[in-house]
Amino acid sequence: MADEKTAPEIEDYQMSYEDSSDRVPVLWIHGYPLDNTLWDYQIDGLADIARLITPDLRGHGMSEPTAPPYSMATFADDCMRLLDDIGCAGPVVVAGLSMGGYVAFEICRRHPERVAGLILSATRAGADSADTQKARDLSADQAIAEGVAPIAAGMVPRLFAPATYEKEPGLVDFVHEMMLETSVDGMVGACAAMRDRPDSTLDFPQLDLPTLILHGAEDQLIPVSEAEIMHKGISGSKLVVLEGAGHLPNMEMPLEYNEAVRGFLEGFYE
Repeated sequence: MADEKTAPEIEDYQMSYEDSSDRVPVLWIHGYPLDNTLWDYQIDGLADIARLITPDLRGHGMSEPTAPPYSMATFADDCMRLLDDIGCAGPVVVAGLSMGGYVAFEICRRHPERVAGLILSATRAGADSADTQKARDLSADQAIAEGVAPIAAGMVPRLFAPATYEKEPGLVDFVHEMMLETSVDGMVGACAAMRDRPDSTLDFPQLDLPTLILHGAEDQLIPVSEAEIMHKGISGSKLVVLEGAGHLPNMEMPLEYNEAVRGFLEGFYE
């Protein structure tokens, strides 16, 4: 079982996290606008093989917000300070979903000595297009004017494969409630961080790391072609496409997702 959520003081705000066991450390970084409960199925299913560290990013979940804008460097450095604070000084496997994948790439750039491997889920390496950057700004403006609720309501149907959205209302409601816990500052800050992130495809030649790429075949936000670009560009990476899953494959198909992750992590014991 994971330890209860605590909030060690890191610089000027409180960062919430969960931590489990003393095995291979895996830092699980959630997407936007979510929190660390995204990883509940992984906490339950993988705690016997890995030390699972699941922070709430700044302004998300139980972590305190600070005034935006944020950057991917903000999130990456927050995560590294958290690892230092809990005494996890060595390299870790960095696992990121969607925006969490962008943070994972930033950690590789800023703190390469801290990364033992990568798990990239429902994410892409490329930077935002001009149109997407404009959409980020519109989302931030809407959050400031109307709060997080309309952003969450608009995103929820697109986070899931259509069959999941129709047949699993409990899961849909759980994710919707998770999104509503995001602060306005967190949402606005994350939009700026995503808008301004660099193109991580340029870093592929330097990513000489064990890498697992997982993607839902029915992802409505990031197409499978983006996973294929990462697989082709990152030497020695493994790609697993989960049929019937959307943008949250770890929640929609947790058994299959955990099986793939377990096989990947077993390699660190060989």
